[in-house]
Amino acid sequence: MKAIMVMFDSLNRHMLPPYGCDWVHAPNFERLAKKTVTFDKAYLGSAPCMPARRDLHTGRYNFLHRGWGPLEPFDDSMPEILKSNDVYTHLVSDHFHYWEDGGSTYHNRYSSWEISRGQEGDPWKGHVHGPDIPNNVIEKRASFWRQDRVNRMYMMEERDQPQAKTFALGLEFIRTNYEHDNWFLQIETFDPHEPFFAPQKYKELYPHTYSGPEDDWPVYSRVGGNDELVQHFRYEYAALLSMCDVYLGQVLDIMEELNLWEDTMLIVNTDHGFSLGEHGWLGKSVQPYYNEVAHLPLFIWDPRSKRKNARCDNFVQTIDIGPTLLEFFGVEIPKDMQGVPLRSAIADQGNTRQAGLFGVHGGQVNCTDGRYVYMRASEDGGDVQLYHYTLMPTHMKSLFENSELQDVELAPPFSFTKGCPLLKIGSRPGRASSQDKTLLYDLRNDPGQEHPMRNPTIEHIMLEKLVKLMKENEAPFEQYHRLVL
Repeated sequence: MKAIMVMFDSLNRHMLPPYGCDWVHAPNFERLAKKTVTFDKAYLGSAPCMPARRDLHTGRYNFLHRGWGPLEPFDDSMPEILKSNDVYTHLVSDHFHYWEDGGSTYHNRYSSWEISRGQEGDPWKGHVHGPDIPNNVIEKRASFWRQDRVNRMYMMEERDQPQAKTFALGLEFIRTNYEHDNWFLQIETFDPHEPFFAPQKYKELYPHTYSGPEDDWPVYSRVGGNDELVQHFRYEYAALLSMCDVYLGQVLDIMEELNLWEDTMLIVNTDHGFSLGEHGWLGKSVQPYYNEVAHLPLFIWDPRSKRKNARCDNFVQTIDIGPTLLEFFGVEIPKDMQGVPLRSAIADQGNTRQAGLFGVHGGQVNCTDGRYVYMRASEDGGDVQLYHYTLMPTHMKSLFENSELQDVELAPPFSFTKGCPLLKIGSRPGRASSQDKTLLYDLRNDPGQEHPMRNPTIEHIMLEKLVKLMKENEAPFEQYHRLVL
């Protein structure tokens, strides 16, 4: 048996034709849906990028105990477990957060890995004084933004862009190894994450009038009434999504050419979505986790059931992907993984779970059962100190500062830390918690989450589910305290 996972970053469910979008040019996503089972109730667990990947590796939520950071010494890592059970695992990626301090333990869990440099502000090519910025280009994000402009100087042709290189490496692995058995390939691209840098031919699919300065990199913020700019960002995102569609098509092509559909699982997924003006927001992480960010696209082909061109209404999450791959290869699932294999759901023969949690460390703790979404905020407990429970004290791009480590406590083990006590480190103030308030939505009658409900009975039911799941995940005491539970 073999498995391929194609993972995009910030892939918006509501921008894909299989989920009802009628204006984005993505014929290969339509083709994909005809070859796979399309999941209608897939949700993230932890956000954003690396917390979602820890969920994927470990089969359990990251966000209740820690923010952004590496895999921990006690973590169960799906690709490493496969590797230990004679399944060769290979990662090809241009997702540059893997090469930073806060993501540095993930890629080494695979048997082998390859990278493509240059996405976003990846510190790749060195220009001490450059480049010169044209007058019609908005300059922002200081050195991070300027590094991106340097990187683009080395991507004059589409074949030079990181996504193109990443998929080329993935196809090379497939051609080299398709006649062999027992391997898992993860093709992972940062696109369509911002900046929305795509070749002109994809931009020409979405002609539009825009009078502002050149800008393909939205700042995570409120929209501010600039409808023209928001519409411009939507078209820029769509252009990059159409580029992703082309490279997805190359994977589908080689699956057909080499007859891999007979014995190869295919998973196409993402970590989270991205707001493009909905609810008055751009980006992610600074606003409540509405469905534009939390409700994910997910497509799976399982050669055992051979079910395709079908929909799955089961509620599933990112934490299910690791157990799904372990089960596919006949490898025992560790007891600390709380995700469930999706074999029966794919075959339309059983349910997965009744509800799940999702969120970001320090933000609302959200609970959904696929019908209702309950967002519990710290409206009366916003001053409660939160902590990172970790043995790997790193932020996204840096180690913890000495000042953050002066008052570290040693916390007793959780059941999933396999006897290891943890550093209990006070976290920085939660992200934009002042924007949060407790919200309840009925997704069946209000799929756009435009009208918060006031229904004490349903809120009580959802709150019971939320507390039950927090207990099952051994949420620290202060999480209950800040949520006034």
